Amino acid sequence: MTKKDTITVQGIEVQYERKDEYDFISLTDIAKYKNTDYPGDIIQNWMRNRSTVEFLGLWERLFNPNFNYLEFEVIDKDAGRNAFVLTPKRWIESVNAIGMTSKQGRYGDNFR
Repeated sequence: MTKKDTITVQGIEVQYERKDEYDFISLTDIAKYKNTDYPGDIIQNWMRNRSTVEFLGLWERLFNPNFNYLEFEVIDKDAGRNAFVLTPKRWIESVNAIGMTSKQGRYGDNFR
């Protein structure tokens, strides 16, 4: 069962969605707090940060039995470098992530 709703955080409407026992929140809506015109750029900058990659990797290790550790090591090695770019789609496809979904449209990127 899927239930969609919104919450207001610091004056910003943020969509969340409950799928089965998991809650997903919209990273796009959160990123709009920093830049309403280019929230995708905010998400990419957040995801290229070494601390973010370490957090996402730890979450997947704990909750994802099909986590691709080898691909994670490649991403983790490059995280934080100037030329490093990571998108939600690349993260999901590379490491077989389950903690994030990527959708085209208004509510593009969600994190569980």
